[in-house]
Parts: sequence; C-alpha cells; structure tokens
Amino acid sequence: MSDRIIAACDGAAKGNPGPAAWAWVIADPQGRPERWEAGPLGRATNNVGELTALQRLLESLDPGTAVEVRMDSQYAMKAVTQWLPAWKRNGWKTAAGKPVANRDLVERIDALLAERDVEFRYVPAHREDGDLLNAIADQAASDAAVSQEAAGTALGSASLPVPAPARASAPRTKPGAAAGAGAGAKKPVRGRGGSIKAKFPGSCPCGRSYAAGDQITKLGTRWGHPGCAAPVPSDAPA
Repeated sequence: MSDRIIAACDGAAKGNPGPAAWAWVIADPQGRPERWEAGPLGRATNNVGELTALQRLLESLDPGTAVEVRMDSQYAMKAVTQWLPAWKRNGWKTAAGKPVANRDLVERIDALLAERDVEFRYVPAHREDGDLLNAIADQAASDAAVSQEAAGTALGSASLPVPAPARASAPRTKPGAAAGAGAGAKKPVRGRGGSIKAKFPGSCPCGRSYAAGDQITKLGTRWGHPGCAAPVPSDAPA
C-alpha cells in the first residue's frame, strides 16, 4: 500500500467575483474521508478560491509529506505545474506581457510545493461517477461561500458535508434528433415525493446516517431521509 496521502481541495464563488470560500478534505489510509476544513474569503473570484484551497491544504500537511491532490480546477493545477516556470523566467509576466494574476497565492504555493512530494490528479466535477473526496470539498466550499463561516473537524464540526446528488453526464444529441424534451438525456432515478437515490453515504439533519443507494430528499439546505421531512399541515392550500 502506498504511503501517499490522498486529499482533495476546491474553491467556490457565488458570482465571479462574489461571496467565496475554500475547502479541503483528507482521507485515512483506507481512502475514507477523515478530516476537512473550509473557510470564507469574503468577495473574491473562483480562481482565488481554488488557489487558496490548495494553499491551505498544503499548509495543513507537514514538510516532506507525500500526497496526491485531487482537483477539478484545471486553472489552479496548470498555474502551479505548467505555467509557473515560465512566469518566473519572465519576471512574473504572462506570455502576453501582463502581470500574473493572483501572484501572491501562486508564489506561496510554489514555496509549499518545494517542501512536499505532491502529485496532482484532475477529477471532473459534479459527475455521477465522480470522486467522493472532491465532491465533499466542493460542497464544503459552497456551504462556506454561502454562510461565510469557517468549519471543519478542527473546529468541532460533527459530520462531513454531504455532497448534493451528482449529475449524470448526458450524451450528445445526434444530428437531426429532436431538440425538445431533453432528447437523449439520462434522467436521475427518482422515487416518491421527489426523493432520489443517494450517490454517496451521508448524514440526515436528524442525526442518523444513510447509505449510498438509499432514498433521500432535500431537507432545507441538506439531504436526508424522506420520513424526516416536515409534514404538510392538513389545512394547507392544495
């Protein structure tokens, strides 16, 4: 078994720029989510959120640590693995001669990478067959962008963020196919009362957990057991 730690990080911005945040999650040796952290950034861009997430993840790891970092941001990955050497040679100017955006974050990440053995792995976001750690980091960043509050295991957060059910990737419509009614799209499996099958295990607001494959429904801003939804009053309008 590899000694390399598996981790994921992600950023979010509700608007670009807009209320933003960062998040990371680290797995145990068996690949199960173990600890996570998320924090607000006020008003910022999505790229700032992505780079900050990587910076905070690397800062949480001791120098010398071997880690695989999973990300869905090609910008952040390419910035620190492909474009960085040329930017430094060009005096922190892009190929077009413009100042490099977010230079302070990139420089800090560059210094952190020099002290750690990091392998990057790109994982597509919001996919039915996507990476669980990335999905958790994505949800944690999104929640923190909305709340603008820090959260995580070190702050006593009792449970992991529960990723929203992932989208199934829809096949491209063939030439000449009807454009209406979502031709060819794969529909999510839904049960009674708007419930769907959970892609990942999680916890309901009631405190009990649910397993992958169980029926869940939206309960406010989270997902949980359909039976935990508030009943409709008998005198409510139809």
